[in-house]
Amino acid sequence: MSDRRSFLKTAALGTTGAPILLSGCAPGADPDLQEGGGPDPDPVRPVALSTWAHGIPANEAGWAILTGGGRALDAVEAGVRIPEGDPEITSVGYGGFPDRFGRVTLDACIMDESGRCGSVAFLQEIKHPISVARRVMEETPHVMLVGAGALDFALAQGFQRENLLTPESEAAWERWKATNGETRPIINMENHDTIGMLALDQAGNLSGACTTSGAAYKYHGRVGDSPIIGAGLYVDNEVGGATATGWGEAVIRAVGCFLVVELMRGGRSPQEACELAVERVIEKNPDWREIQVGFIALDKWGRTGAFCIQPGFNYAVYTPEEGNRLIDAGSRV
Repeated sequence: MSDRRSFLKTAALGTTGAPILLSGCAPGADPDLQEGGGPDPDPVRPVALSTWAHGIPANEAGWAILTGGGRALDAVEAGVRIPEGDPEITSVGYGGFPDRFGRVTLDACIMDESGRCGSVAFLQEIKHPISVARRVMEETPHVMLVGAGALDFALAQGFQRENLLTPESEAAWERWKATNGETRPIINMENHDTIGMLALDQAGNLSGACTTSGAAYKYHGRVGDSPIIGAGLYVDNEVGGATATGWGEAVIRAVGCFLVVELMRGGRSPQEACELAVERVIEKNPDWREIQVGFIALDKWGRTGAFCIQPGFNYAVYTPEEGNRLIDAGSRV
């Protein structure tokens, strides 16, 4: 316990023992130098970074936009729409596992390089909630719309109502009702509940998107971290971005993605920031041994990081030098 507390204390301090500063460097320090005293690395651009194996096709869709000189915002929207529309992916969009009443409810958010953001939660009958979230950002004075209001807005914007419950997901729900009823499902490779994507474009701008059908067989009306700016997604164009996957309640308690970005602002690498954020999640969640939470992060220079509580989390990263790769993240356990 004492070792973990010491590690967590380190998360709130810079290497000199000073608190993390919002400016990203100590008073009087050269902003062009990193914490270790060396120059900033040569930037890698563009970069696409996504959670899980379905991040591979998401990255491919985003990459076509990024390599054509397009915006990171357009890339992440296009990217996550791929798993949203794939009925074989049971944790996102069409084909997603329903709640305990048999209804597919969707959450999503998006954030651009200027800090603008949009979100929808508890949205039903719309296949691409990420695109509705973007319309909220661009067409309203609000950040989040929920439930019937989000559906009304989507329909007014020209989105079409669709039945999102596939026969396969309905059959899985029937089996769940017959076997374990009220049991909370394990958040693992079979029920990981999110596609999160970050992108850095050729102009050096960052954006992010996060979209999900939420935990399978959740209580009707439950909303996790995925549509909450700062929890499931956060982007600061001066620093970097982060997105999360796993048990959303645990991420919310730690305001996880804002924490990752602020750790990067204080001089931590994306990898270090993800590791320290997982420690914070553990500190805030006594049941951490029973859940999965993972973070991915992308900084202004194109460096990436990922870390999770339990083994089994993987992520996809696409760079000009190494192409589109699926990588197993390190884990706390």
